[in-house]
Amino acid sequence: MTSLDAIDRNILRLLRLDARMSNARLAVEVGLSPSACLRRIKLMEQSGVIRGYTALVDASNAEKAIAVIINITLERQTEDRLDRFEAAVRKHPEIRECFLMTGGSDYLLRVEVANAAEFERIHKEILSTLPGVLRIHSSFSIRNVLATRTNRQR
Repeated sequence: MTSLDAIDRNILRLLRLDARMSNARLAVEVGLSPSACLRRIKLMEQSGVIRGYTALVDASNAEKAIAVIINITLERQTEDRLDRFEAAVRKHPEIRECFLMTGGSDYLLRVEVANAAEFERIHKEILSTLPGVLRIHSSFSIRNVLATRTNRQR
């Protein structure tokens, strides 16, 4: 898939709001037949535009997870060092997100832990062993103010 048109962008917008929306309803919303809508979704999935679907979980109603935001600074920022770091990060499911950054640190990571002891284990066994790490700066979240879903229902 080379580029997204207005209909593709509208499908993505609606799926971001409600990924469980039926294909029939989605097709009506974007003005396509159900088969044409499903074909577009499948193309976006196959090309990697849509990488997957997830559930946003309210920690107060489920597991008590604390989000930890971690800034990582590498010793050097060569292509080889960045590739090695990123390959190592992908091997650890405890790391939920990883962003290559501009500014004061090279990477921003997000992990979720139940308590400080669990984070200590992740810090000791994973973060401090990642290749090329010079500095690790971690911040614990107090609470989630805004999730990625834009039409939050309360």
